[in-house]
Amino acid sequence: MTKPASSQKPHPTALERRLGDWLRARLPHAVTELVMFTVKMGWASLFGGLLLIAMMLTHRLWQEDWPFARYDALLIYALGLQALFLIFRLETLDEAKVILLFHMTGTVMEVFKLHMGSWDYPGTGLIKIGGVPLFSGFMYASVGSFMARAIRLFDMRFAPYPPYWASLLFACAIYLNFFTHHFGPDIRIGLFVFSLILYARTRVWYRIGQWHWMPMPIAGILSAFFLWIAENIGTATRIWLYNGQISGEMVSFSKMGSWYLLLYVSFVTVTLVQRDALRPHPFTPAHARP
Repeated sequence: MTKPASSQKPHPTALERRLGDWLRARLPHAVTELVMFTVKMGWASLFGGLLLIAMMLTHRLWQEDWPFARYDALLIYALGLQALFLIFRLETLDEAKVILLFHMTGTVMEVFKLHMGSWDYPGTGLIKIGGVPLFSGFMYASVGSFMARAIRLFDMRFAPYPPYWASLLFACAIYLNFFTHHFGPDIRIGLFVFSLILYARTRVWYRIGQWHWMPMPIAGILSAFFLWIAENIGTATRIWLYNGQISGEMVSFSKMGSWYLLLYVSFVTVTLVQRDALRPHPFTPAHARP
């Protein structure tokens, strides 16, 4: 098994192994694989899931006349979560650095998009940058946390992976287009097509009890769908609202396309510290070390 970039070994590994052994002794193989896949996905998305729970609870309970703003409380909550993830070694220090980078790049885009009127944050808060609650960066960071933890928990391989410089330039083009399309042509259709060309041969290999794989663009589409669901929770709880959107109104399906592209930016950012998962040649599970 390829070791994580950091020498810190997360605690869940032994627990997962015991759970897998217990299930395999009692359930049919296919059922065990499905259950373990669900457990690992849930564990990988723990940070984002806990954020969503906090967003829903505060939406139900928070009062406007309370002395502490909801956005500020969510920021403190998210900072506390991040600290606990490091204390209990649910994330490595290298992964936390990348997640910080997610927070920074996400906040920059949030400030710009807010200025351009793409969406708004209807609540009040003291800790804001350019009108954007600092908490919002953790919503992007939760995507990075999920990717970093999923790669490690599923022992993922991405093969054959295109030249890294090409994936880096592609991610930069996507990120820049989120800004430049306000002033010039929107090239997202070309970016969709190029994602299929660049990653057409790349398989995402992941291990539960045995190895499985899916094409990388399909993995991106499925991930974008679940992020679109999470986004609907965000708008339903009035964390933010798109321009012209009414609270409770479903987010347009077209936003899945934006998430699909943003996922490639997120993935390349994560691989800055998890480059071992990328393989330039086709991957053969039989040759993987146990």
